[in-house]
Amino acid sequence: MVFAFWTLTFVLMQITGNLRKMSTKLVSNIPQYTLGLRDVLDPLESIDMNALIGKPIRLEYEGYINSVISGEKMKKAYGEGLTYKEFMESPQASPSIMRPELSQIHEGIALRDYEWEVTHHLQPHIVYISLTSHYKVGVTRDGNMPYRWIDQGATQAIVLAEVPYRQLAGLIEVSLKEHISDKTAWQKMLKGVVEVDKTIIEVRDEMATLVPPELQRYLTNNQEVTEINYPVEQHPEKVKSLKLDKVHVIEQKLVGIKGQYLIFEEGVMNVRSHAGYRVTLEV
Repeated sequence: MVFAFWTLTFVLMQITGNLRKMSTKLVSNIPQYTLGLRDVLDPLESIDMNALIGKPIRLEYEGYINSVISGEKMKKAYGEGLTYKEFMESPQASPSIMRPELSQIHEGIALRDYEWEVTHHLQPHIVYISLTSHYKVGVTRDGNMPYRWIDQGATQAIVLAEVPYRQLAGLIEVSLKEHISDKTAWQKMLKGVVEVDKTIIEVRDEMATLVPPELQRYLTNNQEVTEINYPVEQHPEKVKSLKLDKVHVIEQKLVGIKGQYLIFEEGVMNVRSHAGYRVTLEV
């Protein structure tokens, strides 16, 4: 199936490579997005996606995926661009990624890969409150701010706690789940719908009182709120997900970017969930 709403008369840029999630930086509260296309595992090209907003682009899926770890060619990926074996064995898909409370590396116990978990999980982490379409609690490594917040489409974020290793952050998150969501309602987030009746500082302070006594020493009094304004010309009224497995060619105007989603006139595409997909991009 092809979604075509315009015809290319000439091509300014044509690049083929394997998709990776967009890298970001925050400049004057506006995320600057760079799309990386790699030739299997070798760096190939980085594309300034903010510069393409308001322009028609053509994205064609070449029909196969290369693992983001090994480069192995496959028809179906698991997790974010992994083979089934990698998904079951790689630390990048460890259960402690989605459930930080399961991490035991601070006790010298690795769930999958000792060195990797020391590097990524035996490091300072934060627990934060962010605003997407609603307030949510989340966990990330200390050096991942504000990138984690941008990836989830948060418009505001504030730090709740700072801890020395991942499991502690997970324990705080778990203690708050019955009081505040830990999920992003991605469709409402893309529509720009916000359902709140308190400020983020009020919510952070309320959540702080609900953290178990033995974990309260990790709470922070930081009052800094990060504000994020996404480069979106037009929020979708109805969110239609475009998946390259079903729609091999997307030819539409890019009207915005939020989180890891490219927002087109007639649908949205999650770049992160297409990691490893072999594509050709034309502008």
